[in-house]
Amino acid sequence: MKKISIISALVLSVCTTAQTKMTTSAGTPVNGDKESMTLGENGPVLLEDVHLIEKLQHFSRERIPERVMHPRGTGAQGYFITTKDISSLTKAKIFNQVNKKTPVLVRFSSVIHSKGSPETARDPRGFAVKFYTEEGNWDLVGNHIPTFFIRDAIKFPDFTHANKPSPVTDLQDENRIFDYFSQTPEALQTLTWLQSDNGTPKSFREMDGFGVNTFKFINDKGNISWVKFHFKSLQGIKNLTAEEVVQVQGKDFSHMTRDLYENIAAKNYPKWDLYIQVIDNKDIGKYNFNIFDDTKQWFDVEEIKVGTLVLDQIPPNFFQYTESAAYAPSRVVPGIGFSPDKMLQGRLFSYADAQMYRLGKNHQLLPANRPLVKVNNYHIDGAMNFEERTGDINYYPSTQSDLYTEFSPEDKRVLQGYLMRKEIQNPDNFSQAGILYRGYSPSEKNNLVKNWVSALSKVKDSKVKAKMVSYLYQADPDYGTRVGSGLGLQKNDYTK
Repeated sequence: MKKISIISALVLSVCTTAQTKMTTSAGTPVNGDKESMTLGENGPVLLEDVHLIEKLQHFSRERIPERVMHPRGTGAQGYFITTKDISSLTKAKIFNQVNKKTPVLVRFSSVIHSKGSPETARDPRGFAVKFYTEEGNWDLVGNHIPTFFIRDAIKFPDFTHANKPSPVTDLQDENRIFDYFSQTPEALQTLTWLQSDNGTPKSFREMDGFGVNTFKFINDKGNISWVKFHFKSLQGIKNLTAEEVVQVQGKDFSHMTRDLYENIAAKNYPKWDLYIQVIDNKDIGKYNFNIFDDTKQWFDVEEIKVGTLVLDQIPPNFFQYTESAAYAPSRVVPGIGFSPDKMLQGRLFSYADAQMYRLGKNHQLLPANRPLVKVNNYHIDGAMNFEERTGDINYYPSTQSDLYTEFSPEDKRVLQGYLMRKEIQNPDNFSQAGILYRGYSPSEKNNLVKNWVSALSKVKDSKVKAKMVSYLYQADPDYGTRVGSGLGLQKNDYTK
């Protein structure tokens, strides 16, 4: 009797599936999908086969413009739980209550190479977090390395061009890369991170994430402070050596995505603790570097744990939740603001603009980007505006609408100065790279030197090689001497 019931259920299930009618995108029934409509058995395919036409049209339009930066990405969903109330520092509600849970969408990525490139490439990894807070979306868009290569957004297109493949050969070329970096000494600390084994992380789970730029906290009294963000992996930090990269890439060039998704599927959810470093506004001048310089770390500033990030879901559709996810540092919530960091100021425009170009002006209506709170404004129309909008009022102010807003200054500092284009004072391009080098273990130093020698050996211009080694020597004489020796340079070549 039980067998009969099971068989009946299976038959019913099959029948139910068979009874689901395939439709066109307009919802009308499709009349056959396995063969094109022809005139006779060997006759021509008919233009009136509108289902065939629609199917081919959709297929031709399945791809959207690739991101210029961070094209290869992997998304995961989860939550952030607050573990420390820091309402004395910021009025952002995400931080005002212990145990508050906020949904998140995280996108990990590589920076330079195209969407189908190997995940073994020596490259910074993007670490972008979208917090769906009760006050709207907050995007914290960072990398797995704490600093950046340049400190002014006006250099960003040139930095990108030099590191992208050649416009002639379409190959990434160390001659172009180090030609650029030999004229960009502020990159040295970040290059020291990248040329170490940190440049080839073993997995997304086993790497940290950093906000990189300096942001601003504002509390409910109007007091401001400056802050950096750091996600520390609870899985530990694990990297691949150059030799291990060759082995892994020969077997699986998507190893980081596979590792993340297999661990989430096995309920081994990856976690990161979020730490902040805070500098009071009155202490800006206490440091021997500019705290708004994104090529610098804040070595001597205490890190305070404020929460934990947990990833426990694989998004149900890659295109909708990873490819269509749009992150922009300009999206903050009340209590979090921007610093004068010139790289951050440029990112505030360029990220949102790039997403608008790539996904259209209404991309914040898409499932990955739509805030959990109701959106109220008069940004209307445009391509793919699928939001239901009613009423005759699409302007502000109006006597017919209760929509309102008024300006309330969060930052009451008086700012003044002359128009100028000027490098920051005390750029100090090398000392932190030296601290970083001296902090590596002997084996980490060996791998760092080996990776530098391998990269610079491909550079044909001896002056460019010597210039790069001179930077390493200024960071730490042992650092420069070892790389210079590996390249067969004489000490006089890089110390004169």
